[in-house]
Amino acid sequence: MARSLKVAKKFIEKVKQAVQRNGFARQQDLAESLNLASSTIWNFLNGRPVSILNFYEICHKLDLDYREIADFGVEDQIEEDLTLELSSQEVRDQDFEQEPIEEKFSNYVERPPIESLCYQTIEQPGSLLRIRAPKHMGKSLLLDRIIHNAKEKKYRIVRLNLLLADQAVLENLDNFLRWFCAVVSQQLRLPNQLNDYWEEDLSSSYSCTTYIEEHFLGQLDSPLVFALDDVDYIFTYLHIAEDFFRMLRTWFEKARSRQVWKKLRLVLAYSTEELVSMDINHSPFNVGIPIELPDFTSAQIEQLAKKQGLDFDTLQVEQLMKMVGGHPYLIQRAISCLTRKEATFSQLVETLPNKSSIYSSYLRAHWSNLQQYPELADAMKQIITKNKLTR
Repeated sequence: MARSLKVAKKFIEKVKQAVQRNGFARQQDLAESLNLASSTIWNFLNGRPVSILNFYEICHKLDLDYREIADFGVEDQIEEDLTLELSSQEVRDQDFEQEPIEEKFSNYVERPPIESLCYQTIEQPGSLLRIRAPKHMGKSLLLDRIIHNAKEKKYRIVRLNLLLADQAVLENLDNFLRWFCAVVSQQLRLPNQLNDYWEEDLSSSYSCTTYIEEHFLGQLDSPLVFALDDVDYIFTYLHIAEDFFRMLRTWFEKARSRQVWKKLRLVLAYSTEELVSMDINHSPFNVGIPIELPDFTSAQIEQLAKKQGLDFDTLQVEQLMKMVGGHPYLIQRAISCLTRKEATFSQLVETLPNKSSIYSSYLRAHWSNLQQYPELADAMKQIITKNKLTR
C-alpha cells in the first residue's frame, strides 16, 4: 500500500479555503503550528503527495475529513488497512533518521534542567515521564530530542500520536486497545499475533497487558520507550480514557516487582488546556516525573535569535517580552518575521497590537474558541476585571 496521499484536484480549493477559515493567514503559520516543513504544507495544498501521517495531521488541524478529500488512487483500499497505515509512524521515523541531526535541532533552545532530567529519567528501569504544557510550547520537539537520545542508547522506540485514533477505533475500549497493540507490532516490525492473546472471557485491558508483556517486552533485549503524544485527545472519550489510563498506571506499578516490566519506559505528552474527570489515584498523572515547559527567559530568546542570524540587544528583548512574554511559538514567529525581512524590529513592535499583525491567525483561533465556548469568555472577563482591580 502507498505510504503517501494527496488532495484530489476537485478539493484543492476547498482545503485552501480551510486554511483561512481556521485562522492561518499564511501557509507558513500552518506549518509552524504543526512543526512541519513549509514545503510539506505547500505540497498538501497543491495536490502533491505527502506522507500519510502528515496528511492526516494537516486534515485534523484544518477540521477536514481525510476520507472526503484524499485521492486514494485505488478505489478498493480497505479501511482497516488505511487505519493501520495512518497509525504507523514509520514514515516519520525514517524522515527523522534521514534529516541531519544538526539541521533538525539547529534552532532548538534548551531549557535546563529539563532536557537532562528527561534523558536521565528514560535511563531508569520502568520509568514514567509526563510532559505537560499548553499548545505551541514545544512538547513535540522535546519528544524528538528524547527519542533521539534513546535511539543513541539503542533503545527500541514506539512513538504514537493519539490523534491518529479515528472514530471507528474510539467506539469502544476493545477496538482501541487492539488498534494500539497493532500499531506497536507494526512499529517494532514484529508479527501481529493479537488473536493468539485476545480472550473473549478476559477484559480487554488484561489481554492488552499480556500481549505487551509476552509478545514485546519478553522478546526484546533492550529497553522499550512508549512515547505517546497528544494524550489529552483521549480525555473526552471517558468510556475509553479511564480504563486506558488505569492500565498504564498498572504497567508503571508492575515495574516495581516484575523484571520484564522494567524494560518499559513511558513518556506521556499532553496539554494543560484540556482536563479529564477521573480518579487521579488510578491514573498515571500523579506518578512518575512531571515536566512542565516554561516560557523562554530573556537569555534563551537572545540565544534563539542568534541561532537564526539576529543580534538582539537587551532593550529589544525587553520590548518583545513586554508584548508576548516568553511564549516559544510567539517568539519564534517574531524572529521568523525579522529573519525574512518582512518588517524591521520597530515596525514589528508597532504592529503587534493590530489585527493585521503576524499574530492575527493565532489570535483569531483563540477568538473562535471564546465564541464557541461562552463560559470560557466569561472566565476571561473575570480574570481581566480582577487584574484591573488589583493594579
